[in-house]
Amino acid sequence: IQSSQPGAGLQFSHLIVTVLTFSFLQLSDRARERKVPATRISRLVNFGGLAVGLGLGAIVEVAKQSMGGALLDSPLLSEANAERIVNTLCKVRGAALKIGQMLSIQDNSFINPQLQKIFERVRQSADFMPAWQMNKVLEEELGAGWREKLSSFEDKPFAAASIGQVHHGMLQDGREVAMKIQYPGVAESIHSDINNLMSVLKMSLVLPEGLFADSSLEVLQRELVWECDYKREAESAKHFKSLLADDPFFHVPFVVDELSGRRVLAMELVSGVPLDSCVDLDQETRNQICFNILQLCLRELFEFRFMQTDPNWANFFYNAEQNKIILLDFGACRDYPEAFTDDYVQVVHAASIGDRETVLEKSKDLKFLTGFEAKAFQDAHVEAVMILGEAFTNSDPFDFGTQSTTQRIQSLIPVMLRHRLTPPPEETYSLHRKMAGSFLICSKLGAKIACKDMFLDIYNSYQQRRLEKEKAA
Repeated sequence: IQSSQPGAGLQFSHLIVTVLTFSFLQLSDRARERKVPATRISRLVNFGGLAVGLGLGAIVEVAKQSMGGALLDSPLLSEANAERIVNTLCKVRGAALKIGQMLSIQDNSFINPQLQKIFERVRQSADFMPAWQMNKVLEEELGAGWREKLSSFEDKPFAAASIGQVHHGMLQDGREVAMKIQYPGVAESIHSDINNLMSVLKMSLVLPEGLFADSSLEVLQRELVWECDYKREAESAKHFKSLLADDPFFHVPFVVDELSGRRVLAMELVSGVPLDSCVDLDQETRNQICFNILQLCLRELFEFRFMQTDPNWANFFYNAEQNKIILLDFGACRDYPEAFTDDYVQVVHAASIGDRETVLEKSKDLKFLTGFEAKAFQDAHVEAVMILGEAFTNSDPFDFGTQSTTQRIQSLIPVMLRHRLTPPPEETYSLHRKMAGSFLICSKLGAKIACKDMFLDIYNSYQQRRLEKEKAA
């Protein structure tokens, strides 16, 4: 909502992966070994070739239609052009492929169905580097003798995604690891890749206006820079491991420092299944999983003030044998200033007790509103917050499987888009993505859990820490 996207519905595929450490798709049947264009010029050439190809393809499609062929919403989205888009994004990878994968899970009520089908193919595909290019990255990051630190290493990756690919390895002491290796050039080309892809997509005139506001793209670029810094991700993983060291339900894999660098990250290989494959577990187990996921989301914001903001299903693995959730992929972690959480916790609390006036006033303090918005916008904003706060309003179990949160909020979005005067706070883009993802996990698993006391415990602890800090000052 806050990122000015006119659709809030999300669709997720049912992907079951048994042994992964990162939120990567296993190699698809379409995956090919192809060199990654590593310079901005070579990447620009690929986007330029795509633009020319789309134009020529559209001309051919128009000619076909004039001779009685089936009509398409846009000649630019013909099957031949779809193949050009998929082929180019899977070849260049990086930020462009990341955006394509993000668009694939958007509701086709606001993404052209033809374009959504194209991006769904993009989401399920990612090519991998040839061995020589992979070895070049490893030697540049770890030195020429990196293989001596391993008893075995598989040259072909078992998974690939937009920014890197993952290989299986074994340490000299017998412990298994997953080594994530970044594609060369993707970190240096984030800004140009996004601009190039947006230019190509605007040719088709099928992206809805306002889907990517300037502020949204700025935040996206910043977060992609973070995700490309594997040293930052390693430190975030270690920080999370220390924060949850005594937690009986969550496990964070260890980092192998001697096999990690700016573009290489080695972590413990773990077993489990993504949460969307847990839909057939018994109700009690699903409730336990969802209670802990939602509680962790609140703790991350109001206790740690440090959050892993990517709610991808594959970032949370459930190990039934140990009855634990394994947390994966820490590239999208960020912290939150106390001044922000001080006001935000009051917004959530006000929503939980039905205090609309406080929701509005604290939203102004957080700069969601300027104070000069039309009453229609103010009412829509407050109503959206109240809907999201319903789970915390009473002590009875909240049935996430039957709630209509998404549909009710969607009905408010047109008003909010039409009357918005200011972009939302920068902190909320990723925060709301994570919170919405946590609710979606609970909805997907049909959780029936009591959330009021969960939030009140966190809220009261937050207020107690704040009071103690004020007394100490």
